[in-house]
Amino acid sequence: MTTTTESVPALELRDIRIELGSGVPVVDGVSLTIRKGEIVGLVGESGSGKTTTALSIFGLTGNALRLAGGEVVLAGQPLRDEAAFRRARGRVVSYVPQNPGAALNPSLRIGSAIDDVLSAGSADRSLRAHLLDCVGLPSDRSFVLRFPHQLSGGQQQRVCIAGAIASGPSLVVLDEPTTGLDVVTQARILRELERLRDREHVAMLYITHDLAVAAQIADTIAVMYAGELVERGPAPTVLRTPRHPYTRGLMASTPDHVRRRTLEVMQGIAVGVGGRPEGCSFAPRCPQVLETCVTEHPALLETSPGHTVRCPEWRRTPPMEWATLRLDAARDAPLGGAANRSRPVALEVRNLRAEYPGRRGNLTVVRDVSFTLEQSACLALVGESGSGKTTIARVIAGLHPIAAGEVLLEGEALASYASRRTVEQRRQIQIIFQNPAEALNPRASVGAAIARPAQLLRGLTRSEARAEVSRLLEAVRLPARFAARYPRELSGGECQRVAIARALAANPSVMVCDEITSALDVSVQAVVLDLLRDLRRRTGLSMIFITHDLGVVATVADEVLVLEQGTICEQGETGRVLMDPQHPYTRSLLAAAPSLSDSIAEWESVAAGRPLSSDVVMQGPP
Repeated sequence: MTTTTESVPALELRDIRIELGSGVPVVDGVSLTIRKGEIVGLVGESGSGKTTTALSIFGLTGNALRLAGGEVVLAGQPLRDEAAFRRARGRVVSYVPQNPGAALNPSLRIGSAIDDVLSAGSADRSLRAHLLDCVGLPSDRSFVLRFPHQLSGGQQQRVCIAGAIASGPSLVVLDEPTTGLDVVTQARILRELERLRDREHVAMLYITHDLAVAAQIADTIAVMYAGELVERGPAPTVLRTPRHPYTRGLMASTPDHVRRRTLEVMQGIAVGVGGRPEGCSFAPRCPQVLETCVTEHPALLETSPGHTVRCPEWRRTPPMEWATLRLDAARDAPLGGAANRSRPVALEVRNLRAEYPGRRGNLTVVRDVSFTLEQSACLALVGESGSGKTTIARVIAGLHPIAAGEVLLEGEALASYASRRTVEQRRQIQIIFQNPAEALNPRASVGAAIARPAQLLRGLTRSEARAEVSRLLEAVRLPARFAARYPRELSGGECQRVAIARALAANPSVMVCDEITSALDVSVQAVVLDLLRDLRRRTGLSMIFITHDLGVVATVADEVLVLEQGTICEQGETGRVLMDPQHPYTRSLLAAAPSLSDSIAEWESVAAGRPLSSDVVMQGPP
């Protein structure tokens, strides 16, 4: 990656400390420099302090927090008061949020929203059209007159990115900007961000939990844990030779569609604010912990030029042997699919057509879709936004009417709407939505949300439901005390885990998962995928898994169904489809999907002084 070096950095964070009112640190001693034309990838689990650190650049810490120490310097200018921060926001530094639906003004049309942030507030239609084209959106009148609620989640995010770059800032902070987007859209946005870096020398702080994306776009990787930077350095150096055991754990938890392998589940739960131990914060989870790690707080050490790590035992961190990693055939052999055609059929979809009402008649979004889901099998639905994946999921769950065809559960045709299905049929099919914040009742506690389906659909008593709540929270890696919390008190990843626990509370036989891991950290994602796999083995749970992450598909699915504009363009066993795609559309999806192992292989080739070999292709199970 090409980085433009300037004498004055776009951003300098100098020993930033952010505290609660009680004085307990949330972010402690973070120093970070971003040069013009550089992209820094900030990675780490939920609660590690990534977003809090990013918001400190804007002088925004919230009512419960305060900037207790350190300094923010933007383009050489220290920001020491609210007036200085206010002048910088939107002009010198802009922000792309994780949740675009909450960021866009619901009363403003798309064109007006972008015009509002253009220079001098002028409605420059040619510039607006260019910005929309940069993020892969149409600029015709019918589109710019739409309201945010008339766009998909991916379209909303692209509008936010267009607005963020409209004022020509020197620094853009992007908080999980491609989470929830399909791989083709994601690839286009990443290309545009790279163009802004290389041609316009825009500096970026890119917050992400997706290490494959970070490897593709970032010049520098900074890893946060428990409010501190634990590793920092050039992206090729950090990801080829991770020195901190936490960084290595994140990498080992990352699925990859190029080299299918068993994910290593990181032990324990990330420590929360106020619960950080005296010594190394990672010590309770560290596989190479020593007695001194428990009592002594480690300092940042330089392991090589520009590469620092907060671990005195960094030499003991095992290397990542990407070239030898393969799928564990004994443990991860397909549970369903061609090898198990004798299994009973859990769900069948026959000649399904689904429609939405339009001004000129009904619009068909799913056409003649048929597939069979066997007991304990996992079928992945993949495709771009608008390909019909979520509509199929909603039809199966009884949330969208069937225009033609039928859905059969254990051979029995289901009514279109869930309200007309029996209690047992509703229990057997559970759906987990992509946006858990909208799916959870804001007035119900976490414990009440999980207990409700256990009581209504399974007939558990109140005390039995409470015990089930504790068990399920533990299963999705949340502390039991979270039962008393409300959705507004949780991060996006924590809300998603609550939604998963709520679906499991019904003890379903078929679970429809709509992008359920897109907002999760890779460590938690590995735990959830392992949990779902274990449930499939033990209970015969069948799954329909909608995802844009082909690495997750390679890890969890027995079969893949590829959708293009509401129709099936390719279907087959996972390994066969990923290794030898037959349809041009499937090949385009695979070409757009980021791969951590591919990035590392490319860096290894460059380091060895040879071009990237053409044989770096899909590595399937042995």
